[in-house]
Amino acid sequence: MKKLQQLIQGHQEFQKLHHKQFAFEFDELVKKGQSPEILFIGCSDSRVVPDLITGSKPGDLFIIRNVGNFVPPFREDNDFHGTAAGIEYAVSVLGIKHIIVCGHSHCGACESLYHEIPEKKELVHVKKWLELGNISKSFVEENFKTETKTEKIRLTEQVSVVFQLENLLTYPAVAKGIEDGTITIHGWYYDLQTGVIKHFDTDTFEFKDLISQK
Repeated sequence: MKKLQQLIQGHQEFQKLHHKQFAFEFDELVKKGQSPEILFIGCSDSRVVPDLITGSKPGDLFIIRNVGNFVPPFREDNDFHGTAAGIEYAVSVLGIKHIIVCGHSHCGACESLYHEIPEKKELVHVKKWLELGNISKSFVEENFKTETKTEKIRLTEQVSVVFQLENLLTYPAVAKGIEDGTITIHGWYYDLQTGVIKHFDTDTFEFKDLISQK
């Protein structure tokens, strides 16, 4: 109950301070609708707050969050696809110009790849979803010599970002946007301890300090 009360108190402060601070922006967003230029795909981890780490304002980011910041490959079927639907909406309806896939350190999803998930009914969707990370795990194990398990997990977190970028290319609208030059995709990696964001450099195949990219 204490945490819930903190949320209620936080909402009161939001009404008194922040909503007034962005009153004009909120009013314009209601009148004109949203028109963000950036789709941010991040992890559901409670320690990763996209607006906070990027200094974004209301209307700046269209955000998709899921366990592990995974991007499932495009599938043309009639099933329920939450992340895929968000990508399609951002690209084909909102007309975003940039897609950021942001992984992070100490990611529970990537660490779980190195543990056996129990065959339980209440974890059936988690177990299936984590299969999206297996390719990253295999790549690290086959191509890197790591001294510790921690080092292996950190590498898996970063490699996973690159594979999610590849999965983005399976979406027809994304592929077309990249070909036309109307969409650019970006791989980011956020360090929880230092607060530093690194970006994936496609020329050197390395993660470099994001600020140096300016």
